[in-house]
Amino acid sequence: MTFWLPPGRAQRNLALIVFVHATGRGAYVTAGVLYFTQSVGLPVGQVGVGLSAAGLLALAAGPPVGHLADRCGARGVFTAALLCGSAAIAALALARGFWTFLAAACATAFTHTAGLAARGPLVADHGRDRPHEFRGYLRSVSNIGIALGTVPAGWAVQTGTRSAYLALILGTAASSACAAALTALLPATRPIPSDEGSRWVALKDGPYAVLTVLDGVLAVQFKVLTITLPLWIVTRTDAPNWLISATMLVNTAMVGTLQTRVTRNAGTPPAAGRAIRRAGFTFLVSCAVIVLSAGMPGWAAAATILAAVVVHTVGELWHAAGGFELSYALAPPHAIGQYQGLFGMGLGAADFFGPAMVTALCIQWGRPGWFVLGGIFAGTGLLVPPAVAVAERRTGRTSRSLPRVTSSRP
Repeated sequence: MTFWLPPGRAQRNLALIVFVHATGRGAYVTAGVLYFTQSVGLPVGQVGVGLSAAGLLALAAGPPVGHLADRCGARGVFTAALLCGSAAIAALALARGFWTFLAAACATAFTHTAGLAARGPLVADHGRDRPHEFRGYLRSVSNIGIALGTVPAGWAVQTGTRSAYLALILGTAASSACAAALTALLPATRPIPSDEGSRWVALKDGPYAVLTVLDGVLAVQFKVLTITLPLWIVTRTDAPNWLISATMLVNTAMVGTLQTRVTRNAGTPPAAGRAIRRAGFTFLVSCAVIVLSAGMPGWAAAATILAAVVVHTVGELWHAAGGFELSYALAPPHAIGQYQGLFGMGLGAADFFGPAMVTALCIQWGRPGWFVLGGIFAGTGLLVPPAVAVAERRTGRTSRSLPRVTSSRP
Protein backbone atom coordinates (compact mmCIF):
# COMPACT_ATOMS: atom_id res chain seq x y z
CA MET A 1 0.00 0.00 0.00
CA THR A 2 1.46 3.35 -1.04
CA PHE A 3 1.23 6.36 1.22
CA TRP A 4 -1.36 8.19 -0.87
CA LEU A 5 -3.32 5.49 -2.69
CA PRO A 6 -3.90 1.79 -2.02
CA PRO A 7 -3.16 -0.54 -4.94
CA GLY A 8 -6.58 -2.04 -5.71
CA ARG A 9 -9.50 -0.31 -7.39
CA ALA A 10 -11.93 -1.61 -4.76
CA GLN A 11 -9.72 -0.22 -1.98
CA ARG A 12 -9.58 3.17 -3.67
CA ASN A 13 -13.33 3.25 -4.16
CA LEU A 14 -13.98 2.34 -0.53
CA ALA A 15 -11.54 5.05 0.53
CA LEU A 16 -13.47 7.54 -1.63
CA ILE A 17 -16.73 6.49 0.04
CA VAL A 18 -15.19 6.94 3.49
CA PHE A 19 -13.81 10.35 2.53
CA VAL A 20 -17.14 11.65 1.20
CA HIS A 21 -19.04 10.40 4.23
CA ALA A 22 -16.43 11.70 6.70
CA THR A 23 -16.52 15.18 5.19
CA GLY A 24 -20.22 15.47 5.98
CA ARG A 25 -19.71 13.83 9.35
CA GLY A 26 -17.03 16.38 10.21
CA ALA A 27 -19.44 19.21 9.52
CA TYR A 28 -22.13 17.62 11.69
CA VAL A 29 -19.99 16.79 14.72
CA THR A 30 -18.43 20.27 14.66
CA ALA A 31 -21.60 22.35 14.53
CA GLY A 32 -24.43 19.93 15.33
CA VAL A 33 -24.71 20.85 19.01
CA LEU A 34 -24.84 24.55 18.15
CA TYR A 35 -27.61 23.85 15.63
CA PHE A 36 -29.67 22.19 18.34
CA THR A 37 -29.13 24.96 20.88
CA GLN A 38 -29.05 28.10 18.72
CA SER A 39 -31.34 27.21 15.82
CA VAL A 40 -33.78 24.66 17.24
CA GLY A 41 -33.68 26.47 20.59
CA LEU A 42 -33.22 23.49 22.89
CA PRO A 43 -31.64 23.95 26.33
CA VAL A 44 -28.11 22.60 26.66
CA GLY A 45 -29.27 20.07 29.25
CA GLN A 46 -31.87 18.58 26.93
CA VAL A 47 -29.33 18.33 24.12
CA GLY A 48 -26.94 16.51 26.43
CA VAL A 49 -29.62 14.07 27.56
CA GLY A 50 -30.76 13.46 24.00
CA LEU A 51 -27.28 12.81 22.62
CA SER A 52 -26.46 10.52 25.55
CA ALA A 53 -29.65 8.54 24.95
CA ALA A 54 -28.80 8.33 21.25
CA GLY A 55 -25.33 7.05 22.06
CA LEU A 56 -26.74 4.44 24.42
CA LEU A 57 -29.19 3.21 21.79
CA ALA A 58 -26.45 3.07 19.16
CA LEU A 59 -24.54 0.56 21.29
CA ALA A 60 -27.16 -2.03 20.37
CA ALA A 61 -26.67 -1.62 16.62
CA GLY A 62 -23.25 -3.17 16.18
CA PRO A 63 -23.54 -6.96 16.63
CA PRO A 64 -26.96 -7.48 14.95
CA VAL A 65 -26.14 -5.29 11.96
CA GLY A 66 -22.72 -6.89 11.67
CA HIS A 67 -24.39 -10.31 11.73
CA LEU A 68 -26.78 -9.15 9.01
CA ALA A 69 -23.83 -8.00 6.90
CA ASP A 70 -22.21 -11.42 7.28
CA ARG A 71 -25.34 -13.32 6.28
CA CYS A 72 -26.78 -11.02 3.59
CA GLY A 73 -23.72 -9.44 2.00
CA ALA A 74 -21.86 -6.48 3.43
CA ARG A 75 -22.17 -4.10 0.49
CA GLY A 76 -25.96 -4.09 0.48
CA VAL A 77 -26.20 -3.62 4.24
CA PHE A 78 -23.58 -0.86 4.14
CA THR A 79 -25.50 0.93 1.39
CA ALA A 80 -28.76 0.64 3.33
CA ALA A 81 -27.11 2.03 6.47
CA LEU A 82 -25.78 5.04 4.56
CA LEU A 83 -29.16 5.73 2.97
CA CYS A 84 -30.99 5.42 6.28
CA GLY A 85 -28.35 7.64 7.85
CA SER A 86 -28.94 10.26 5.17
CA ALA A 87 -32.67 10.24 5.91
CA ALA A 88 -32.06 10.40 9.67
CA ILE A 89 -29.75 13.40 9.36
CA ALA A 90 -32.19 15.16 7.04
CA ALA A 91 -34.89 14.58 9.67
CA LEU A 92 -32.85 16.72 12.07
CA ALA A 93 -33.85 19.69 9.92
CA LEU A 94 -37.47 19.03 10.95
CA ALA A 95 -36.74 19.09 14.67
CA ARG A 96 -38.89 21.64 16.48
CA GLY A 97 -38.76 20.37 20.03
CA PHE A 98 -37.13 17.82 22.30
CA TRP A 99 -39.02 14.73 21.15
CA THR A 100 -38.54 15.26 17.43
CA PHE A 101 -34.88 16.04 18.11
CA LEU A 102 -34.53 12.89 20.22
CA ALA A 103 -36.08 10.66 17.56
CA ALA A 104 -33.88 12.05 14.78
CA ALA A 105 -30.74 12.01 16.93
CA CYS A 106 -31.32 8.38 17.95
CA ALA A 107 -31.85 7.38 14.32
CA THR A 108 -28.70 9.25 13.29
CA ALA A 109 -26.54 7.60 15.95
CA PHE A 110 -28.00 4.14 15.30
CA THR A 111 -27.42 4.27 11.55
CA HIS A 112 -23.89 5.61 12.00
CA THR A 113 -22.96 2.68 14.24
CA ALA A 114 -24.72 0.30 11.85
CA GLY A 115 -22.68 1.65 8.96
CA LEU A 116 -19.41 1.09 10.80
CA ALA A 117 -20.40 -2.50 11.61
CA ALA A 118 -21.42 -3.22 8.02
CA ARG A 119 -18.20 -1.69 6.72
CA GLY A 120 -16.11 -4.15 8.74
CA PRO A 121 -16.50 -7.12 6.36
CA LEU A 122 -15.76 -4.84 3.40
CA VAL A 123 -12.48 -3.81 4.98
CA ALA A 124 -11.66 -7.46 5.67
CA ASP A 125 -12.48 -8.36 2.08
CA HIS A 126 -10.73 -5.56 0.23
CA GLY A 127 -7.87 -5.37 2.73
CA ARG A 128 -6.95 -8.88 1.58
CA ASP A 129 -4.33 -10.37 3.92
CA ARG A 130 -3.67 -7.08 5.76
CA PRO A 131 -7.07 -5.67 6.75
CA HIS A 132 -5.63 -3.87 9.78
CA GLU A 133 -3.30 -1.87 7.53
CA PHE A 134 -6.12 -0.95 5.17
CA ARG A 135 -8.24 0.05 8.17
CA GLY A 136 -5.43 2.32 9.28
CA TYR A 137 -5.35 3.90 5.84
CA LEU A 138 -9.10 4.49 6.00
CA ARG A 139 -8.67 6.22 9.35
CA SER A 140 -6.19 8.61 7.78
CA VAL A 141 -8.63 9.30 4.96
CA SER A 142 -11.47 9.78 7.42
CA ASN A 143 -9.49 12.29 9.47
CA ILE A 144 -8.72 14.35 6.38
CA GLY A 145 -12.41 14.33 5.44
CA ILE A 146 -13.48 15.35 8.93
CA ALA A 147 -10.96 18.20 8.88
CA LEU A 148 -12.38 19.47 5.59
CA GLY A 149 -15.88 19.21 7.01
CA THR A 150 -15.01 21.71 9.71
CA VAL A 151 -14.70 24.43 7.04
CA PRO A 152 -18.42 24.66 6.16
CA ALA A 153 -19.20 24.09 9.84
CA GLY A 154 -17.13 27.15 10.71
CA TRP A 155 -19.02 29.16 8.10
CA ALA A 156 -22.38 28.08 9.55
CA VAL A 157 -21.33 28.91 13.11
CA GLN A 158 -19.91 32.27 12.07
CA THR A 159 -23.05 33.13 10.08
CA GLY A 160 -25.29 31.94 12.89
CA THR A 161 -28.54 31.95 10.89
CA ARG A 162 -31.06 29.14 10.72
CA SER A 163 -30.62 28.98 6.95
CA ALA A 164 -26.89 28.41 7.36
CA TYR A 165 -27.42 25.64 9.91
CA LEU A 166 -30.08 23.98 7.74
CA ALA A 167 -27.73 24.10 4.75
CA LEU A 168 -25.12 22.37 6.90
CA ILE A 169 -27.51 19.64 8.05
CA LEU A 170 -28.84 18.99 4.54
CA GLY A 171 -25.30 19.02 3.16
CA THR A 172 -24.35 16.34 5.68
CA ALA A 173 -27.35 14.26 4.60
CA ALA A 174 -26.33 14.73 0.97
CA SER A 175 -22.80 13.50 1.69
CA SER A 176 -24.19 10.30 3.20
CA ALA A 177 -26.48 9.80 0.20
CA CYS A 178 -23.57 10.36 -2.19
CA ALA A 179 -21.49 7.83 -0.27
CA ALA A 180 -24.35 5.34 -0.59
CA ALA A 181 -24.48 5.91 -4.36
CA LEU A 182 -20.73 5.37 -4.62
CA THR A 183 -21.04 1.89 -3.10
CA ALA A 184 -22.18 0.80 -6.57
CA LEU A 185 -18.48 1.05 -7.51
CA LEU A 186 -17.65 -1.75 -5.08
CA PRO A 187 -17.80 -5.41 -6.11
CA ALA A 188 -20.67 -7.23 -4.45
CA THR A 189 -19.71 -9.42 -1.52
CA ARG A 190 -21.29 -12.84 -1.24
CA PRO A 191 -22.97 -13.79 2.03
CA ILE A 192 -20.56 -15.64 4.30
CA PRO A 193 -21.62 -19.24 5.06
CA SER A 194 -22.51 -19.59 8.72
CA ASP A 195 -21.08 -22.15 11.09
CA GLU A 196 -23.11 -24.24 13.50
CA GLY A 197 -24.24 -22.08 16.37
CA SER A 198 -22.74 -18.89 14.93
CA ARG A 199 -25.81 -16.68 15.30
CA TRP A 200 -24.47 -14.73 18.29
CA VAL A 201 -21.01 -16.23 18.53
CA ALA A 202 -19.33 -12.86 19.18
CA LEU A 203 -21.34 -12.26 22.33
CA LYS A 204 -20.26 -15.68 23.63
CA ASP A 205 -16.54 -15.06 23.01
CA GLY A 206 -15.37 -14.10 26.48
CA PRO A 207 -11.73 -13.21 25.68
CA TYR A 208 -12.79 -11.03 22.74
CA ALA A 209 -15.38 -9.32 24.94
CA VAL A 210 -12.68 -8.59 27.53
CA LEU A 211 -10.54 -6.97 24.84
CA THR A 212 -13.57 -4.95 23.76
CA VAL A 213 -13.99 -3.63 27.30
CA LEU A 214 -10.29 -2.79 27.62
CA ASP A 215 -10.31 -1.00 24.28
CA GLY A 216 -13.41 0.89 25.37
CA VAL A 217 -11.66 2.16 28.49
CA LEU A 218 -8.68 3.29 26.43
CA ALA A 219 -11.01 4.89 23.89
CA VAL A 220 -11.83 7.51 26.51
CA GLN A 221 -8.53 9.06 25.37
CA PHE A 222 -10.36 10.43 22.33
CA LYS A 223 -12.25 12.75 24.69
CA VAL A 224 -9.05 14.28 26.07
CA LEU A 225 -8.31 16.42 23.02
CA THR A 226 -11.91 17.10 22.02
CA ILE A 227 -13.46 17.88 25.43
CA THR A 228 -11.06 18.04 28.35
CA LEU A 229 -8.12 19.91 26.85
CA PRO A 230 -10.22 22.77 25.41
CA LEU A 231 -11.88 23.25 28.80
CA TRP A 232 -8.48 23.08 30.53
CA ILE A 233 -7.01 25.69 28.18
CA VAL A 234 -9.87 28.10 28.79
CA THR A 235 -10.31 27.63 32.54
CA ARG A 236 -6.91 26.63 33.95
CA THR A 237 -4.21 28.22 31.75
CA ASP A 238 -3.16 31.59 30.34
CA ALA A 239 -2.73 30.11 26.86
CA PRO A 240 -4.60 31.85 24.02
CA ASN A 241 -7.93 30.36 22.98
CA TRP A 242 -6.76 29.88 19.39
CA LEU A 243 -4.59 27.10 20.77
CA ILE A 244 -7.69 24.89 20.83
CA SER A 245 -7.85 24.90 17.03
CA ALA A 246 -4.09 24.44 16.82
CA THR A 247 -4.22 21.29 18.95
CA MET A 248 -6.84 19.74 16.68
CA LEU A 249 -4.83 20.71 13.60
CA VAL A 250 -1.70 19.04 14.98
CA ASN A 251 -3.63 15.89 15.90
CA THR A 252 -5.41 15.67 12.55
CA ALA A 253 -2.20 16.23 10.58
CA MET A 254 -0.31 13.55 12.50
CA VAL A 255 -3.08 10.98 12.19
CA GLY A 256 -3.61 11.73 8.51
CA THR A 257 0.06 11.30 7.65
CA LEU A 258 1.25 8.64 10.09
CA GLN A 259 -1.61 6.22 10.87
CA THR A 260 -0.98 3.90 7.91
CA ARG A 261 2.74 3.65 8.66
CA VAL A 262 2.24 3.00 12.35
CA THR A 263 -0.40 0.35 11.64
CA ARG A 264 2.08 -1.69 9.57
CA ASN A 265 4.09 -2.38 12.73
CA ALA A 266 1.13 -3.94 14.54
CA GLY A 267 0.64 -6.84 12.15
CA THR A 268 0.14 -9.67 14.67
CA PRO A 269 -1.94 -9.90 17.85
CA PRO A 270 1.12 -9.91 20.16
CA ALA A 271 2.55 -6.86 18.35
CA ALA A 272 -0.85 -5.17 18.59
CA GLY A 273 -1.01 -5.86 22.32
CA ARG A 274 2.43 -4.34 22.82
CA ALA A 275 1.43 -1.28 20.78
CA ILE A 276 -1.61 -0.71 22.99
CA ARG A 277 0.52 -1.17 26.11
CA ARG A 278 2.90 1.52 24.85
CA ALA A 279 -0.11 3.71 24.10
CA GLY A 280 -1.33 3.47 27.69
CA PHE A 281 1.96 4.71 29.11
CA THR A 282 2.18 7.40 26.44
CA PHE A 283 -1.21 8.72 27.52
CA LEU A 284 0.06 8.83 31.11
CA VAL A 285 3.03 10.95 30.00
CA SER A 286 0.81 13.33 28.01
CA CYS A 287 -1.53 13.78 30.98
CA ALA A 288 1.44 14.64 33.20
CA VAL A 289 2.73 17.19 30.68
CA ILE A 290 -0.68 18.86 30.43
CA VAL A 291 -0.71 19.35 34.20
CA LEU A 292 2.52 21.37 33.92
CA SER A 293 0.80 24.00 31.76
CA ALA A 294 -1.25 25.38 34.66
CA GLY A 295 0.37 28.48 36.14
CA MET A 296 2.81 29.01 33.28
CA PRO A 297 3.00 32.19 31.20
CA GLY A 298 0.78 32.07 28.13
CA TRP A 299 3.52 31.28 25.61
CA ALA A 300 5.04 28.59 27.82
CA ALA A 301 1.65 27.03 28.48
CA ALA A 302 0.95 26.95 24.74
CA ALA A 303 4.28 25.28 23.98
CA THR A 304 3.77 22.74 26.77
CA ILE A 305 0.27 21.88 25.61
CA LEU A 306 1.38 21.46 22.00
CA ALA A 307 4.13 19.11 23.17
CA ALA A 308 1.55 17.14 25.15
CA VAL A 309 -0.69 16.91 22.09
CA VAL A 310 2.16 15.46 20.03
CA VAL A 311 2.84 12.86 22.73
CA HIS A 312 -0.86 12.07 23.09
CA THR A 313 -1.28 11.64 19.35
CA VAL A 314 1.61 9.16 19.23
CA GLY A 315 -0.29 7.13 21.80
CA GLU A 316 -3.48 7.51 19.79
CA LEU A 317 -1.72 6.14 16.69
CA TRP A 318 -0.48 3.09 18.62
CA HIS A 319 -3.86 2.53 20.26
CA ALA A 320 -5.74 2.67 16.96
CA ALA A 321 -3.22 0.45 15.17
CA GLY A 322 -3.40 -2.22 17.85
CA GLY A 323 -7.18 -2.12 17.96
CA PHE A 324 -7.47 -2.54 14.20
CA GLU A 325 -5.31 -5.66 14.24
CA LEU A 326 -7.00 -7.28 17.23
CA SER A 327 -10.52 -6.61 15.98
CA TYR A 328 -9.86 -8.49 12.73
CA ALA A 329 -7.21 -11.05 13.67
CA LEU A 330 -9.18 -12.57 16.54
CA ALA A 331 -12.49 -12.73 14.67
CA PRO A 332 -13.54 -15.96 12.88
CA PRO A 333 -13.97 -15.58 9.10
CA HIS A 334 -17.66 -16.50 9.17
CA ALA A 335 -18.55 -13.68 11.62
CA ILE A 336 -16.33 -10.73 10.74
CA GLY A 337 -19.21 -8.24 10.76
CA GLN A 338 -20.64 -9.50 14.03
CA TYR A 339 -17.25 -9.27 15.73
CA GLN A 340 -16.59 -5.81 14.30
CA GLY A 341 -19.96 -4.73 15.64
CA LEU A 342 -19.08 -6.03 19.10
CA PHE A 343 -15.64 -4.41 19.12
CA GLY A 344 -17.19 -1.10 18.09
CA MET A 345 -19.33 -1.20 21.22
CA GLY A 346 -16.21 -0.32 23.21
CA LEU A 347 -15.83 2.97 21.36
CA GLY A 348 -19.57 3.57 21.64
CA ALA A 349 -19.44 3.05 25.39
CA ALA A 350 -16.56 5.53 25.61
CA ASP A 351 -18.65 8.05 23.71
CA PHE A 352 -21.39 7.56 26.28
CA PHE A 353 -19.52 7.69 29.60
CA GLY A 354 -16.24 9.30 28.53
CA PRO A 355 -17.25 12.98 28.57
CA ALA A 356 -18.57 12.85 32.12
CA MET A 357 -15.56 10.84 33.27
CA VAL A 358 -12.86 13.14 31.89
CA THR A 359 -14.56 16.36 32.93
CA ALA A 360 -15.13 15.09 36.47
CA LEU A 361 -11.53 13.95 36.86
CA CYS A 362 -9.57 16.63 35.02
CA ILE A 363 -11.70 19.77 35.20
CA GLN A 364 -13.66 19.46 38.44
CA TRP A 365 -10.94 17.66 40.43
CA GLY A 366 -8.06 19.34 38.60
CA ARG A 367 -4.41 18.31 38.61
CA PRO A 368 -4.76 15.06 40.60
CA GLY A 369 -7.46 13.94 38.20
CA TRP A 370 -5.07 14.08 35.25
CA PHE A 371 -2.74 11.65 37.00
CA VAL A 372 -5.64 9.36 37.88
CA LEU A 373 -6.81 9.40 34.26
CA GLY A 374 -3.29 8.71 33.00
CA GLY A 375 -2.95 5.88 35.51
CA ILE A 376 -6.20 4.34 34.26
CA PHE A 377 -4.86 4.44 30.70
CA ALA A 378 -1.50 2.94 31.67
CA GLY A 379 -3.05 0.23 33.83
CA THR A 380 -5.52 -0.73 31.13
CA GLY A 381 -2.74 -0.90 28.55
CA LEU A 382 -0.81 -3.29 30.78
CA LEU A 383 -3.76 -5.69 30.81
CA VAL A 384 -4.03 -5.93 27.02
CA PRO A 385 -1.05 -8.21 26.15
CA PRO A 386 -2.06 -10.95 28.63
CA ALA A 387 -5.67 -10.64 27.45
CA VAL A 388 -4.47 -11.09 23.87
CA ALA A 389 -2.52 -14.20 24.87
CA VAL A 390 -5.63 -15.70 26.46
CA ALA A 391 -7.71 -14.91 23.38
CA GLU A 392 -5.17 -16.55 21.07
CA ARG A 393 -4.89 -19.66 23.23
CA ARG A 394 -8.65 -20.09 23.43
CA THR A 395 -9.40 -19.50 19.77
CA GLY A 396 -6.27 -20.96 18.22
CA ARG A 397 -6.39 -18.11 15.69
CA THR A 398 -3.55 -15.94 14.48
CA SER A 399 -3.63 -12.82 12.41
CA ARG A 400 -2.42 -14.57 9.28
CA SER A 401 -4.43 -17.80 9.52
CA LEU A 402 -7.78 -16.29 8.60
CA PRO A 403 -9.13 -16.58 5.06
CA ARG A 404 -10.55 -13.50 3.44
CA VAL A 405 -14.21 -12.76 3.00
CA THR A 406 -15.18 -13.86 -0.48
CA SER A 407 -16.35 -11.29 -3.01
CA SER A 408 -17.90 -11.81 -6.41
CA ARG A 409 -15.03 -10.20 -8.31
CA PRO A 410 -12.75 -12.44 -10.43
